[in-house]
Amino acid sequence: MSSAQNSTETLVVGRITTVFGVRGWVKVFSYTEQIETLFDYQPWWIDSATGPQQIVVDDWKRHADGLVVHIKGVDDRDIARTWCNQDICVDKSQLPELNREEFYWHQLEGLAVVSHFEDRKVRLGVVKSLLETGANDVLVIAGDTDSIDREERLIPYVDQFVTKIDMATQTIDVIWDPEF
Repeated sequence: MSSAQNSTETLVVGRITTVFGVRGWVKVFSYTEQIETLFDYQPWWIDSATGPQQIVVDDWKRHADGLVVHIKGVDDRDIARTWCNQDICVDKSQLPELNREEFYWHQLEGLAVVSHFEDRKVRLGVVKSLLETGANDVLVIAGDTDSIDREERLIPYVDQFVTKIDMATQTIDVIWDPEF
């Protein structure tokens, strides 16, 4: 990520959380579905005080239910600490292509949500974020100036409720009671 690149071209895929040991290793939390796939996306970029900075991982291993990594050239705990509490970003172009009916969460964020319920068509708001619940993902819908109200709604991201995603019109059609 050069200084010409911006956050719309990158995606947060993980976070460096804390130091691990005294030889420059750090703990990493992966936002990827399978945590090891975090290493499929290289290089990593970190926002530093001087702007985006590339880091290179030269070793990694699983530790408990997470990951620990060694950043190339960082062999001291105090230096490793300067990388902690930083998001790990990668270029979106590195993500694999999905099937036509599949979407990355970041593609859904910001889309307008329209409910088709009991012969009524009502705008509920926009997708603010998604939640992983274990059973299914959930759309977090925030009311906006064009929506029926300013309420936040949680709609399960399942075929029963989400009937159509149209990237061309930037809308998601749902079957959802606007009063709920």
